[in-house]
Amino acid sequence: MARVIRCIADNVVSPLGTTSRANYDKVRAGESGLARYESMGNISTPFVLSRVDRAVIDGLCAELGIQGNYTFFEKFLLCSSVQAVRDAGIDASSDRVLFIISTTKGNVSLLGQPQEGVADERVLLAKAAREVMQFYGNPGKPIVVCNACISGVCAQIEAMRALRSGRYDYAVVIGADEQSPFIISGFLSFKAISDEPCRPFDKDRKGLNLGECAATVVLEASDNKKSGWELVCGAIRNDANHISGPSRTGEGSYLCLMEVLKECRRSELAFVNVHGTATAYNDEMESIALYRAGLIDVPVTGLKGYYGHTMGAAGIMESILSMYAVRDNTVLATRGYSEQGTTYPVSVSGKTRECKGSEFIKLLSGFGGSNAALLYRFVE
Repeated sequence: MARVIRCIADNVVSPLGTTSRANYDKVRAGESGLARYESMGNISTPFVLSRVDRAVIDGLCAELGIQGNYTFFEKFLLCSSVQAVRDAGIDASSDRVLFIISTTKGNVSLLGQPQEGVADERVLLAKAAREVMQFYGNPGKPIVVCNACISGVCAQIEAMRALRSGRYDYAVVIGADEQSPFIISGFLSFKAISDEPCRPFDKDRKGLNLGECAATVVLEASDNKKSGWELVCGAIRNDANHISGPSRTGEGSYLCLMEVLKECRRSELAFVNVHGTATAYNDEMESIALYRAGLIDVPVTGLKGYYGHTMGAAGIMESILSMYAVRDNTVLATRGYSEQGTTYPVSVSGKTRECKGSEFIKLLSGFGGSNAALLYRFVE
């Protein structure tokens, strides 16, 4: 029998709070971390961004005993993971604990802006991950997952596979990205960024917002079922449609859904937490994939209107808040949504709704035709 993979601790650090509960409560109340910026660095085009206060992170480091010459990105990873590891009660220095870092840009701020006492090589993702491992005194090698927007879901799938192999007992999966003029200008070049708060699935959506977040789940492998959240299965499919545009038929996303639905009890499916970037093609593609998978009537919820697109953290943070929502019998409102704007009328709402069920699907898509999905189940 395959080992059961359970989530035993979690944490979210974002502009809305420094714990998962604080973040969930703010989202439940309809609060957003998004704010309009008229410029940043050499960018003079207005945009909307969810940005973490650096002073808050420095204060949290002091509170948690995180000392050393770390970059903001490394502090971000540590602030989230230290809290989750503490709550899990595990010995993070053990070689039976695997660390997986999900990020798309890592120490991007070091590009062109060296930090005194920080080696230039820490712009390499593996080097930054090593800093996290050394903080915990773990002798193993970290795994870095960098697969565009689906990195956070891919990282959890990688953790599940590693734990089921028997080589590890626990996996600490951490996702984070910081925003910079380099990243923002890249999305602006695609004409994908909105200068207003994003409106997922809405007919008047103008594009995405970016955001900063760090999120952590601690997963445990067990030979027996126990009460709590179980990561049942996951799927990754690449439809190789285009370097930046999603498949017009939702092929990869559809294939992911069909794979995880093999293990899903549809009567227990509370909702699907979608990518929902508020770009014209992403939301349309997801609506097609949901329709093709027979999920057009299942409640759909997206969190980009609260956080923006948090890149390497998205798949982890959105999984965590979905866990809290299911236990609260709640489908969180898709902030910014007002009027149906996709070909297939998915069950999305700008208002909070009640739901029943013990399972949810987390769905993500990204550049290069990448797609991924997870199925989580709460076991009494």
